[in-house]
Amino acid sequence: RSNLYQANALRDGVRRYLQLPAEQTVLILHAKVAQKSYGNEKRFFCPPPCVYLSGPGWKLKQETKGERLGGSPGPSRRGEAGGDELELPTPSLCPCQGFGCAKALYISDADKRKHFRLVLKLFFRDGQEIGTFHSNLIKVISKPSQKKQSLKNTDLCISSGSKVSLFNRLRSQTVSTRYLSVEEGAFVASARQWGAFTLHLANEHCTRSEFPLREGYIRYGSVVQLICTATGITLPPLIIRKVMKQFALLDVDEPISQLHKCAFQLQGSDHMYLCLSTEKVIQYQAAPCPKEANRELLNDGSCWTIIGTETVEYTFSQSLACARQPVSPVPLIAALQLTGGGDVAMLEVQGENFHAHLKVWFGDVEAETMFRSPKSLMCVVPDVSAFGSDWRWLRYPITVPLLLIRDDGLIYSSSFTFTYTPEQSFIAGHQLLSDVPQNSDKILDSIHQEFTRTNFHLFMQS
Repeated sequence: RSNLYQANALRDGVRRYLQLPAEQTVLILHAKVAQKSYGNEKRFFCPPPCVYLSGPGWKLKQETKGERLGGSPGPSRRGEAGGDELELPTPSLCPCQGFGCAKALYISDADKRKHFRLVLKLFFRDGQEIGTFHSNLIKVISKPSQKKQSLKNTDLCISSGSKVSLFNRLRSQTVSTRYLSVEEGAFVASARQWGAFTLHLANEHCTRSEFPLREGYIRYGSVVQLICTATGITLPPLIIRKVMKQFALLDVDEPISQLHKCAFQLQGSDHMYLCLSTEKVIQYQAAPCPKEANRELLNDGSCWTIIGTETVEYTFSQSLACARQPVSPVPLIAALQLTGGGDVAMLEVQGENFHAHLKVWFGDVEAETMFRSPKSLMCVVPDVSAFGSDWRWLRYPITVPLLLIRDDGLIYSSSFTFTYTPEQSFIAGHQLLSDVPQNSDKILDSIHQEFTRTNFHLFMQS
């Protein structure tokens, strides 16, 4: 009885969660590459790694605990440490603001690693650990490549559809660094926050409102579209130009590399470029070079540095959790594989950070789950009748969200869903019933009830 009561209570809690998800999301934004420091010169990561907290669950937790959140108090670097991890210190994070960044991270010249990951340790002020969260791998480079890039070295090339950050450093001074960002629906040059932008190759005759996307690596001279990943706001079509010694080179078509200097010319304009002026983003008219027709003279504000970025998102809900255990490792679903059908349908959930204390849920229905490996879970697909006794599901597809729930009630949501599709015979039957009166559902229900009773009596007699 106790186990049944707990199971029913958990299912009721999952139903409430599905109606009003109290999600907590940890978002880590960071660059794909980091430049190594030399001697006493510290090359701080640019753009600096950022942490965002979002979701109504943080506010609920804050009201319950009356606490602010804190990041790891660890050192700003661990250049000589072993492994591939680098501590990510963050200032206090308040859920109402939900933002913090680490501006003092750098890699020393004594560090011989070629790749590393950032590690974020998040906890409440009372000492309760929320969890440990990792970034993607970051490549260490000594300096931006000045050679003509080859598509054989794709690690440093920037592909269409990838995310980038753009920053400007006036007179090469670190304190004057400004990042392209979006605030209140407008493009700005921010000294505090940077935006991630999806960079698309576009056709030369595209418009701002409608443009066909293309695959491939970005080359200088290409028409591109910059779209803010957070807001969806886009700039007009731009032609990306290589910058050398404050000149825009109009005849270069080589692939773009990480940390290259570039400029963005507004397509169809006469020498107009994307430019910053203090915190505003404006248009700047470049001056033609009298000696070389394939060059245009720019000002400092029109010269941007481009770098690829990564986004890692962890989403969970502690609203039903009955333990004070860390939420990490947070399982991430990457793909689903369905096998079998009918009464013996099996679903393989593929991803990472899986363990034996996880159960797969189809909406508010728990599935029988088998742990295979940290990258694979197998579960039995619940019968669709588990979602209600009404037989009308036979005529309509049903889509339910897929959740992973830990033994203690911690919920990990995902972007994946599962759809129950009616058999073709039922779909055809639905078409035949399209002309039945409005009270057809009551008639069908009564037929179904009579059919069920008859079957029940036949079963008892046998």
